[in-house]
Amino acid sequence: MGYRVVVVGATGNVGREMLNILAERQFPVDELAALASRRSLGTEVSFGDKTLTTQDLDTFDFTGWDMALFAVGSAATKDYAPKAAAAGCVVIDNSSLYRYDPDIPLIVPECNPQAIHGYAKKNIIANPNCSTAQMVVALKPLHDRARIKRVVVSTYQSVSGAGKDGMDELWDQTKAVYNPTSEHPPKTFQKQIAFNVIPHIDTFMEDGSTKEEWKMVAETKKIVDTSIKVTATCVRVPVFVGHSEAVNIEFEEFLDEDEARDILRESPGIMVIDKRESGGYVTPVECVGDFATFISRVRQDSTIENGLNLWCVSDNLRKGAALNAVQIAELLGREVLKKG
Repeated sequence: MGYRVVVVGATGNVGREMLNILAERQFPVDELAALASRRSLGTEVSFGDKTLTTQDLDTFDFTGWDMALFAVGSAATKDYAPKAAAAGCVVIDNSSLYRYDPDIPLIVPECNPQAIHGYAKKNIIANPNCSTAQMVVALKPLHDRARIKRVVVSTYQSVSGAGKDGMDELWDQTKAVYNPTSEHPPKTFQKQIAFNVIPHIDTFMEDGSTKEEWKMVAETKKIVDTSIKVTATCVRVPVFVGHSEAVNIEFEEFLDEDEARDILRESPGIMVIDKRESGGYVTPVECVGDFATFISRVRQDSTIENGLNLWCVSDNLRKGAALNAVQIAELLGREVLKKG
């Protein structure tokens, strides 16, 4: 006996990826409903070797369904997630709406699987921000060994983090560079993204940081340890899929780079590719379509007493969004619902 599963926002980048990953990982599905807004109603989406026709989110009855994976914005989630939860369907939400609610668990299964039992307070589980998810997968096993005091992270985030419009804008602007008669001024991004980098993701806050940077701070504390100090600079780069991060970590005690590498190799969800030679590291292009978070360039930081640097790359549509949501669904089924 399997689960009755709903994917909300099934026609978007993340929704389609959720469907792909549910099929790839052979999640025990008895019945699956693909929901979309009325403007996308009737659109066909793939689920393994099946083709599903999207149903209307506005009129859908969540009663009798086991879990709903939400891949829509905060506004739509605010309207529909409570309805699904009230109907007894556990919501796994990919938006930022519920991440900071103390009564709703924020989960990366490799890091804090025990938090799954907190879902019952509101029947909702939050999926973290894409840039946070891949970083904490690397931080948690190192924190368990040597306790992290402070993290300094600079991100190199792909345009797919801004959805299909972001990917289209990079494509159109790149073509326009070679065809001067075609102009594509910025719409999704604040400045030209083709052949450029933009140190601005989400809105600015009073202290000069952006909301994306604040998310990394708050979510790392909630998932790993509230005592960890985090400072982030988040940058959009002209890459279609795959987020990269340069991470500097300060520990309470010394951790040798070789031991750190060994710890990461043995940790779930991580692949270490770290050869000190040309090409002996992973770049975003190479991580696309993979489940793993890739770690490279592990080395001591001699400027502080107990410091390490590392390079972290992951497919943001997978571990940063759809994969983590499906892993939460697997955890929920295994630890709580126990049907599949």
